[in-house]
Amino acid sequence: MKKLLPLLMFLLALNLSMAQNHASLTGRISDGAGYLPGVNVLVLEPSQGAPTDLSGKFEISNLPTGNVTVRISYLGFETITKEVVLAAGTNSLGTVQMQEASGDLEEYVIQGTMVPSQMKAISIKKNSLAIMDVIAADAIGKLPDRNAAEAVQRLPAASVNRYHGEANQVSVRGTPYAWSSTLYNGTRLPSSNFAGNRNALLDAIPTEMIQYVQLSKAITPDMEGDAIGGSINFVTRSAPQERMLNVSAAGGYNQKSQNGSYNASLVYGERFFNDKFGVVVAGSIWNRNFASDEIVLDYNLSKAIPSERYSINTMNAKRYFGTRRTTALNAALEYEFNDNQKLFARFVRDQFDDIRPVYEAYYEFDNNRYRYSNRESEYRTHLKGFEFGGMHHLATNLKMDWKVSSYDMFYKLDTPPGMPEDQRGLPIAQFFQNLEGDFGGRSSDGLIYNSFDAPDGNGITPLNFDPQLTNENDYLDPERLTLQQMIIYQIDQRDRDNVGQLNFTWDVNPVFSLKAGGKFRFKKNEAMMTPLVFLPNALLGIPNSAPLRTLSEFQRMDFPAPGTFFSELNGQFDGLAIQPMPQSQTFEIFTPEFMAANDINNYSPGSSATTKYNGTEDVYAGYLMGTYHLTDKLQLIGGVRNEYTKLTMNSFAYDAATREVTPITRDNDYNAFLPMLHLKYSPKEKVNLRAAYTKTFSRPNFGSLSPSENIDITTGIPRITRGNTALQPTFSNNYDLMGEWFLEDIGMVTAGAFYKDIQNFIFTDLSQETIDGTSYLVTQPKNLENAYLIGFEMGITKRFSTLPGFWSGFGVNVNYTKIHSELEVPRLDENGTVLATDITSLPNQSSDLFNTALFYEKNGLMLRLAGNYRGSSIETINQNLGPDFYITVDKNFTIDFSGAYSITDKIKAFAEVRNLTNEPFVQYLGDNKDRITSSEWYSINGQAGIRFIIF
Repeated sequence: MKKLLPLLMFLLALNLSMAQNHASLTGRISDGAGYLPGVNVLVLEPSQGAPTDLSGKFEISNLPTGNVTVRISYLGFETITKEVVLAAGTNSLGTVQMQEASGDLEEYVIQGTMVPSQMKAISIKKNSLAIMDVIAADAIGKLPDRNAAEAVQRLPAASVNRYHGEANQVSVRGTPYAWSSTLYNGTRLPSSNFAGNRNALLDAIPTEMIQYVQLSKAITPDMEGDAIGGSINFVTRSAPQERMLNVSAAGGYNQKSQNGSYNASLVYGERFFNDKFGVVVAGSIWNRNFASDEIVLDYNLSKAIPSERYSINTMNAKRYFGTRRTTALNAALEYEFNDNQKLFARFVRDQFDDIRPVYEAYYEFDNNRYRYSNRESEYRTHLKGFEFGGMHHLATNLKMDWKVSSYDMFYKLDTPPGMPEDQRGLPIAQFFQNLEGDFGGRSSDGLIYNSFDAPDGNGITPLNFDPQLTNENDYLDPERLTLQQMIIYQIDQRDRDNVGQLNFTWDVNPVFSLKAGGKFRFKKNEAMMTPLVFLPNALLGIPNSAPLRTLSEFQRMDFPAPGTFFSELNGQFDGLAIQPMPQSQTFEIFTPEFMAANDINNYSPGSSATTKYNGTEDVYAGYLMGTYHLTDKLQLIGGVRNEYTKLTMNSFAYDAATREVTPITRDNDYNAFLPMLHLKYSPKEKVNLRAAYTKTFSRPNFGSLSPSENIDITTGIPRITRGNTALQPTFSNNYDLMGEWFLEDIGMVTAGAFYKDIQNFIFTDLSQETIDGTSYLVTQPKNLENAYLIGFEMGITKRFSTLPGFWSGFGVNVNYTKIHSELEVPRLDENGTVLATDITSLPNQSSDLFNTALFYEKNGLMLRLAGNYRGSSIETINQNLGPDFYITVDKNFTIDFSGAYSITDKIKAFAEVRNLTNEPFVQYLGDNKDRITSSEWYSINGQAGIRFIIF
């Protein structure tokens, strides 16, 4: 190190000396309405160029002094040629405004259809070093997508998970959700996801905050390395070229909830002090009412007799009915002292309120009773933070950029309000009713099965269910449902990141540049998944206790939107739509006063402390990357990235014999060395051929690393969730080939293949365990040896602008991905001996992903019909029982419609209808799609509104 430092200082001094004899050229390119990314700027002699960045700025260094010719070209715009005299040092062209090319495309550009946004996206993709897909903000606004995840699903090889009908997580190329890193202006977002998962919940981020979405499928060394699936970078808005103020407002309707919704947004931007100081502020509110109905079946997987494991323990028919509200404020400031010095700051404050009462009716077949639950879920997710940084030229060919940021994401349930603060969470009031007779449909062994699983063929059909009660008086009855259990489920999560980074870029000569930098991230993660259990003394047989209360004794309200309750199933569950308690009544019984008056006491287990954990994760990363223009047509991008992770997890252990709780701490440190190599060959101006090798990794989820365990008795079958501090990160060697052909009419054709060789795959194992006579379903993450994933993807965006008249407005956007993966899962006996090795696909990996859109754009009218298909995928692996007991998510196809009409240049009316197919979200056990574990129905919903460009 002592010998290396003087050498580095000598090279830097030599570079500064040489730079004084050379010139650099900078500037910005705009279309008059905003800055343009991906514009090609070329100095003809000596044939050196660079594309504009996301802010429309370009820099070309190591140029000779004197007269040069500059050519500026951009798809859909007239090419500009300028003669420039370069002096030693930095030379600026200022802001250069381009004009739309005359001809067929001019109409599209002027009328503000999808074309301008697609030009930006295609240009960024064409000039990127990584294998990347892009969508721009104005395109997002023209699709029926209202959160960040729904915007990403339109990109090739991207698919989403839907939660109550709304996309919230993204999978890239069929990999697990946590394998795709979610970045916010290049820095990984913290995540307060349920159970400590690292994948950020994107339904909390509205699209109004976003300028561009970049989906990198093969990353470069200057990007975060934990990205096996890919890297999704949300680039927030920056200060515009001219003063702007845009507002929009819309109202909508949800078919199942029979309630309205609304959203509104405002975007303001301006520049001051001779355009040196820029500011942009984006604010939005989106309030949507929703409802969904779900059937959930729990199977007796812990039965000792294998043939009985397909028997059904409980069936739960439940109604979600609530409000989801997103309010967000995003601001960015920047100050350009000159072309060589710039400072910026960005701020975000986002709150996502997910308020959803749940009314659950259980058929408890094994216990021969009903259970009815009132849940009052008020999840409040917050994202807040800031980043501050700068970009500085140390010489004409040497620049430095830096950034510090702090982001905090957390969700908390702060109910019921009448309970002490340390006893708040998700309140669940559970009522039970024993049957005088019995449920029909029992098989010869006394258990209830799906009819196709029953030993004697006597079973049930859940989607056409008839309880076949042997006593006609055994209907679900508020007079006989007694309050026997009250639970407050504390599931708060918090994730905080403090990040600093520094990068240097050195243009060594006209054909070779080096980039190096470092980043640190100090993370703190805190979580609790603690059930507090309150039981009435009368249930425990304690003498002189207050009697059990029935549901009929409490205030109740009409069942919400009863005509839509499981309307897809023709009324099989109408008898379960009884009057629930309103929120005020539920909160009233969850008070110390009510519990004292009714002899209800806290019987939470002493092991509750083990359900809480916190951890710190310090990441130290550095990289070195070189870009070498072997010829005018061939680029080589290569380098290495190294990320060292230091992890400490803290929780508690519980000794059942002594009932003592003791703190425990576990460490898990590891290093990730990640070499990468890209080749980019452009035989023609509009053709790219790419090849890449990258090594990436995925860190274990925080919830998986917890040294504690959580016991959940709120479901039909008791469950234990355990962590595994010894988990190792998953690594992948990735190989990519991609071809890109950019069309004249703002379109493109892409095709490629990819292969991932995966080590230390982490999966969630299901097993059975009996503790004190009670059988539990145990979930625990484990490492497996190896897996692989191979796939092919293709896409086409094409306008039929050469067709005559009316038909010239049509176009299509289609992309398809075919994926195959294999994972070896050893099946073990009780002693850990391998009985067999099962071959399966990766969890969450669909074999087929398909996006399509038919659109029409002409004379100010835009119509778009978009479809999104995701094939079936394994959701959960049961290592001990094998593939017959894996849980699979069934295929799903959604169709959305959007339309807009430009009334004037500044006023646009729009309408959107989502989920036209109204397909249920279905999961099933084993290989039979009728053996459902869950089936959830949403509804068609839509909105209409107006956008107004004030200036």
